[in-house]
Amino acid sequence: MRFSRTILYIGLVIVVLVLIKFLFLKKDNPAAASQGPGKTQKIPVTVGIIRSSELENKLFATGSMLSNEEVVLMPEISGRIEKIYFREGSRVNKGDMLVKIDDADLQAQLKKLTLQQKLAEESEGRHKKLLAVNGISQESYDIALNQSNTMKADIELNTAHLSKTVIRAPFSGVIGLKNISEGSYVSPDVRIATLQQTDPIKIDFSIPEKYATMVRVNDEIHFTVPGNDSTFKGNIYAIEPRIDPVTRTLPLRAMSNNRSGRLIPGSFARIELVMSKIKDAVMIPTQALIPELKGQMVFVVKDGKAAPVKVKTGIRTDTEIQVTDGLKQGDSLIVTGIMQVRPGSELNIKMEQE
Repeated sequence: MRFSRTILYIGLVIVVLVLIKFLFLKKDNPAAASQGPGKTQKIPVTVGIIRSSELENKLFATGSMLSNEEVVLMPEISGRIEKIYFREGSRVNKGDMLVKIDDADLQAQLKKLTLQQKLAEESEGRHKKLLAVNGISQESYDIALNQSNTMKADIELNTAHLSKTVIRAPFSGVIGLKNISEGSYVSPDVRIATLQQTDPIKIDFSIPEKYATMVRVNDEIHFTVPGNDSTFKGNIYAIEPRIDPVTRTLPLRAMSNNRSGRLIPGSFARIELVMSKIKDAVMIPTQALIPELKGQMVFVVKDGKAAPVKVKTGIRTDTEIQVTDGLKQGDSLIVTGIMQVRPGSELNIKMEQE
């Protein structure tokens, strides 16, 4: 009997506690009480109005800078360096004498050949007069004429060798560090120095093969180099006519002026290439896009409620993505609060600040 009374008391206490909790919750949450049965709480979201804007389809690549012209100065004949006429790191003009190789032996040989030629010409002249009066045979005259012509050829060969004892600048540019000194004996495999023309300067880079049909000669590029905060401009002037089968990329070459001399051949370059421009592109924040099993979707506001819309996307930037189908200018796009939104959800709308 006593056990039954205990159970009854416990039951009464539980009922009283439940009633007290219900009354206090109803008093402390008037918003929930005011909704009444069948009413749902509105979901707070941020909404932005779709507007079209110009979109640049950019491609980023890395490349290297090259001299417009570059040559390794090397002698064509062996000999002793008689005189060096350039200063390391200096600017030279096309045709300037840079190095003179001793030519004393060639000059002596030229004098000898000149005398021999004179004698051969005189002999040929006498043989010609004798031939005219039938004093000698035609064969004798031909031998004398051949000797005269041979001496002329030898002189021309010697003169060509003499010209190779002088090394001149093939173009205007800046000469580098020399590897020889006056008095050194050089041969055709010795590097004397390098000559580089750095204005304008070339930029070599490659792009993936899928973009090969989207680039044209004269397309503008922007690029930066390490250690310099400036952005430089250039234009593509040459395109390789084939795809590299190893890297599956298309090599390109651009050119930029370098009058300031701030661009150094061999430097690394970060390149930005504008592939195309879209005038009326519909761009949305990337966080507004919801991936689905069969594509992608977004939520828009219709009659104060959330409505799902399937979309197709295009170019992606750091913070936005292009929508090519599904949205139009003026649509109200739900930007934040998407995780709580369901089709048909009532919304507590806050407009996104522009």
